[in-house]
Amino acid sequence: MQRVWYALGLVAFALGIIGIALPVVPTVPFLLLAAASFARSSPRLERRIMNHPTYGPPVRAWREHGAIGRLAKIWATLAMASGVGFSLLVGMPVWVVTGQALICTAIGAYVVTRPEI
Repeated sequence: MQRVWYALGLVAFALGIIGIALPVVPTVPFLLLAAASFARSSPRLERRIMNHPTYGPPVRAWREHGAIGRLAKIWATLAMASGVGFSLLVGMPVWVVTGQALICTAIGAYVVTRPEI
């Protein structure tokens, strides 16, 4: 089972790295998943994520307090709203846009109500 956690950690870490370069892909959520996976398989890699000067603080804030930074909240909500708006713009079926809007609203409400760093 340790190998499965390690593999999941590597995949999540790779997606987090991709997220650094691609603004549409989130970085910190994937690093959160990577750190959680490495906690079960490679404490050394978990420590490297937790101690990273740029990405360590938001990961630690989430772990310790369930907190999300204000700028991250703003970007997340704007990205979700843009996704719904884009779906409307390209003419997706109403039921798809409605479902997407409901899911994004629920996730957005969760994100916005988290404590701030």
